[in-house]
Amino acid sequence: MQTSSLGFLVRLASSEQDFRDACAVRAAAYGHHDAALGPQFAEVEPLDRAEGTVVLVCRDQATGECLGTARIQVSGFGPLTLESSLRLPEWLANRPRAQISRLAVVAGASNVVKLLLMKASYQYCLATQVRWMVIGARSAALIRNYRSLGFKDVFEGGEWVPLASAGGLPHQILALDVAGAKEAWQATKNRLLGFMTETVHADVQVVAANDEHAQARPAALVA
Repeated sequence: MQTSSLGFLVRLASSEQDFRDACAVRAAAYGHHDAALGPQFAEVEPLDRAEGTVVLVCRDQATGECLGTARIQVSGFGPLTLESSLRLPEWLANRPRAQISRLAVVAGASNVVKLLLMKASYQYCLATQVRWMVIGARSAALIRNYRSLGFKDVFEGGEWVPLASAGGLPHQILALDVAGAKEAWQATKNRLLGFMTETVHADVQVVAANDEHAQARPAALVA
């Protein structure tokens, strides 16, 4: 397995500065789509610090600038936030699942930043025995990106659902089978297979904290 470093560092938020930086990126990203939404995402949310939730922060190794962020909320501690706006089908609602939300990158950042955040999310979910990653996509471009990673529509026909936790913006809901993802990527010769599973990225350093629900508790996970 090859090793690579791309000049970034993805870790779990652990300091007040980490959380503030993550919120600044969120506010800028959501404000880009709707200026009225920006201020709503500028402050740390209670869920960010809740049990069963972690916030990822991606920084430029050279400058320390926060370039991207994502939040992972696992279902072992209560319903996912999107479940306040919809009812998941039984095949998903009855399995260990995690919602990936507040995924945001600064304008002009390398496309690699979002890929590293997705890889970190995938690796964290693997380590904590999550079966399904669930995500909401608010645009056709994002839907294409997630489908290219193997996510599938949760609702037939690609139903759009307004999410209260995302300012009421309509989203399509997609899910990735974490346990079966690698096999699916191999079967379809997915162009991201090497990036996601065959390369050790020193950039991604995810410490498995807040995972009392996991069957295994690795002290650290470097992906």
